[in-house]
Amino acid sequence: MRLSIRNQLAGTVESVDSGGALSVVKVALDGGQHVTASITNEAVADLGLTQGSKVTVLVKSTEVALAAE
Repeated sequence: MRLSIRNQLAGTVESVDSGGALSVVKVALDGGQHVTASITNEAVADLGLTQGSKVTVLVKSTEVALAAE
């Protein structure tokens, strides 16, 4: 698959916590860091995400927010 998104991080799903319409998916990246994403429950089902699933986290720079103390 070819993608225009350049920020691609390989990892493994650590947990999937489903709520009303959204699920919170925690991913352990191959470099030791963690990323948490909120996605629809439908997307979780379509992708077959479960603990241990190998995934690639795709980050679009227009959708990243940073905060500093």
